[in-house]
Amino acid sequence: MAASPSTARAINDRLALRLLQDEGPLTAGQLKQLTGLSRPTVADLVERLADSGLITVVGESGEQRRGPNARLYGIVADRAHLAALDVRTEGVSVLVSDLLGRVLAEASVPIAGDIGTGPAVEQAVALVERAVKEAGADRLHTVGIGAPGLIDPVTGELRDSSGLPAWHRRLVAALQERLPEARVSVENETNLAALAEQREGGARDRDTFVLLWLGHGAGAAVVLDGTLRRGASGGTGEIGFLPVPGTATLPSATDCEGGFHSLAGAAAVEALADACGLTGAADGTDGPRAAGLVRAAVAGAAPPAATDRFLDALADRIAIGAASVVAVLDPGCVVLGGEVGQAGGARLAARVQERVRRMSPLPTEVRPSTLGGGAVLRGALLTARERAQDDLFTGDPRRGGAAG
Repeated sequence: MAASPSTARAINDRLALRLLQDEGPLTAGQLKQLTGLSRPTVADLVERLADSGLITVVGESGEQRRGPNARLYGIVADRAHLAALDVRTEGVSVLVSDLLGRVLAEASVPIAGDIGTGPAVEQAVALVERAVKEAGADRLHTVGIGAPGLIDPVTGELRDSSGLPAWHRRLVAALQERLPEARVSVENETNLAALAEQREGGARDRDTFVLLWLGHGAGAAVVLDGTLRRGASGGTGEIGFLPVPGTATLPSATDCEGGFHSLAGAAAVEALADACGLTGAADGTDGPRAAGLVRAAVAGAAPPAATDRFLDALADRIAIGAASVVAVLDPGCVVLGGEVGQAGGARLAARVQERVRRMSPLPTEVRPSTLGGGAVLRGALLTARERAQDDLFTGDPRRGGAAG
């Protein structure tokens, strides 16, 4: 059954907008060549999208030919403004961007664990409002939030998880209340990091891989055949609860102590460094002390014997979690993410890969993250931008959609 004229126009408009997003400014002739549409059809869609405020003339092609140069059309970047948040146990980071993903403002604030839910939420919301003002935006179209914990697959809401601050759940509702015109959504932080690694980081050439998150805690995200897998309850990748050898107890339904978290979480990495004689060897850069210790070890800032002892022991621990994931999923690639994974770089990844090869018959490449802790913000921004574009690009072009 042939598409109706209105449906065909919407499909053509969306195709043209995606090309402008991916390729940058294009002439009508280039759009015709890339889409395969007729010259009159391209002329109509260009006029339609320009009238809607989604595209505008941004220059000329500079082609040397008779007559005027061809006009270059580009997406109107300030048609919508977006915010991305990385919500951690100890604070919040935020960035504000335009529709093309260009960062206009970025800020963060530490939040003490003892100040109470109300003040913590107010600090976080005020941070977002300041960033929006600094970016010169009147309002936000879409807000993407990355947070630790489980996301309910039915409601899309952050579930009440023990061990996480109460203000995390309240923040999502507070942002929606203070920004009533914005579309606010929340996703597990490790899932967002995996999306960023797939688009811009260490897994750009992989449509199947596992991100092993090594930061304050330990987690994992699973991407199979290009699709992020969340599981029946939204808990795919809760590897911190994985029972492992080498711990004094077993994890419970409410506490991951005794699980993989006890081997690879930040506190465990710091204790391991102390035991290997690397006390005080952190490189002094911003971020978790555990990442600084790993970075210093990789850089050779500690005695070689202590460094090798530490990196070998850490690789032994990480390989337990990695090999468990490989045995079940056979992803072919494991990316060591988070601040610790990035700090370890190729040197730690090679050690983990060698151990996984000994533990599993399944060929697996282990790679370091190229985005580290910043992957959560990048993933939140990517998802916010996609949601905004879906809303703006699929609506009636003459009606436009909600401006940002």
